[in-house]
Amino acid sequence: MKLTQDRRSFLKMFSTSIGIGVLYTAMPSAAAVAGTEREFFNFLGDQNGERPRPFSFVQLSDAHVGFNGPPDPLGTKAFEHAVELINGLPQAPDLVLFTGDLTHDTEDKDVHAQRMKQFLEISKRMKVGKVQYVPGEHDAGLDAGALYREFFGESHYSFDHAGVHFIALDNVSRAKPEVGPDQLAWLKKDLARFPKTAPIVVFTHRPLFDLKPEWEWFTSDGDEVMNLLAPYQNVTVLYGHIHRDHDHTEGQTRHLASRSLIFAFPDPDQVQDRKPIPFDKEHPFKNLGGRLVSENKDARPSFTPISMDEVKLSLREFKEINGIQQILKPISL
Repeated sequence: MKLTQDRRSFLKMFSTSIGIGVLYTAMPSAAAVAGTEREFFNFLGDQNGERPRPFSFVQLSDAHVGFNGPPDPLGTKAFEHAVELINGLPQAPDLVLFTGDLTHDTEDKDVHAQRMKQFLEISKRMKVGKVQYVPGEHDAGLDAGALYREFFGESHYSFDHAGVHFIALDNVSRAKPEVGPDQLAWLKKDLARFPKTAPIVVFTHRPLFDLKPEWEWFTSDGDEVMNLLAPYQNVTVLYGHIHRDHDHTEGQTRHLASRSLIFAFPDPDQVQDRKPIPFDKEHPFKNLGGRLVSENKDARPSFTPISMDEVKLSLREFKEINGIQQILKPISL
């Protein structure tokens, strides 16, 4: 039987906020393909080199370990709470992707090294298969990423998991918001190994599009990165830096930002100045929380803001056979 492929059915991803961070479930879809689901997955395996399977992963961002003071006096408490939330999920995710600013910068190398050690001590508590990192400007901007590489390894790399190709891009280590020609050449070579149907997840720190250039929410050669990715039909870009969630689609690519683990920035469409949202001692995790998204196959998903404590309650409640799947938002690529 000849199988035909609908690009928008190639891969479905579901996401939900888990208080601070985002849980993604990657699910191959055979909805618009002739033949059985097994035949379709085998077809994808032949085309892309690995038969895809459903799996989940978490995106965390902007812990700024070492920062303590206005607008947020909590230090690492939100980060540590995120670890607890992840460890309490009904099913452990395969991966955690951390999209930069793991630490808060300082010109004192010894102090910065201690902050990186503290970050690793906390992150290693997560009961997941693998944790992957990219640097933020606070991790790598002062020394071109030298100290970061001592603790975390290369700042750009790629790997494959369950039929999905993951690409870590460094757009901070050149002391300016850019990827740079050497990394662009590496990316072009890396992508050349894959067919245009391959599902690809890029994770980086700064947005790869001009979200708010005057606030430094951009990557100067982001267009060059996206031009290399443009021929590929199933690309998702995950990023941090903006300390708020954001959803942007450009061409065939969806760009998704995760909230911060330390403090939030306001909506740039509603304010002129980039000033952090003030700390609310009555609601210490306000704006670090997320949204409960209920999947409804017959209607548009409903969005309900929730606090971090409410997310914890929800996760305890959703422990039946479908578990976290009951509060997922479908994202079709």
